[in-house]
Amino acid sequence: MIYFISDAHLGSRLVKNPRAHEKKLVDWLDKVKSDATAIYLLGDMFDFWFEYKTVVPRGFVRFLGKLAELTDAGIEIHFFIGNHDIWTFGYLETEIGLIIHKKPYTVQLGYKKFFLAHGDGLHAEERGFELIRKVFHSRTAQKLFRYLPAQLGQEFGYNWSKRNREKIIHIENKYLGEEKENLVVFAKKYIENHDVDFLIFGHRHIALDLQLKNQKRVVILGDFVGIYSYGVFDGENFRLEYLDN
Repeated sequence: MIYFISDAHLGSRLVKNPRAHEKKLVDWLDKVKSDATAIYLLGDMFDFWFEYKTVVPRGFVRFLGKLAELTDAGIEIHFFIGNHDIWTFGYLETEIGLIIHKKPYTVQLGYKKFFLAHGDGLHAEERGFELIRKVFHSRTAQKLFRYLPAQLGQEFGYNWSKRNREKIIHIENKYLGEEKENLVVFAKKYIENHDVDFLIFGHRHIALDLQLKNQKRVVILGDFVGIYSYGVFDGENFRLEYLDN
């Protein structure tokens, strides 16, 4: 089995019980490890993540330890940066054994071809979001951020994330329709010129599995902070599942 999950937002200050939240994710990894050949983490697994040269963010020990256990056991784990956990500079690869993707990735899985991405930056979004995204992806900005003391940098990151989520929470978990849902609009255009069977995204915090023309499908995974949904592919068929099912 191949599993897909996104948007756990570990460390979010909007989560009332961070330890229980992390444990739920670790328990899910324990559940799928018996038959998983690969796991794709499609972005925003952390609410904020910035690696300094000698330190990484405090916390997430159980989650990172479980990932290391699975990679040591030979399970491929792919980590896609999101718009909250962009700043990985080698630790997750060398210490945890993750395969890092900083751009969309197309891969053949079984008899199907998948286009995989977190989902931000693929289609025009609000101007303010696009500007922030450019700053966060800037190498110069990343270098300058390293000069902040780690504690100050962490406080800034988590507070920024909290304010950002509070601003958009009114549209999270609400499907906007095929004409207004940016990732659906992108998918429809993408399949005009690219031969893929599935386009799998995170980012939007809605669980969606939509049939497009020519049997193509666009899937938005939902999240693991409120919906607790994830994707499963058995080599032939893909489905969305929910933790409590």
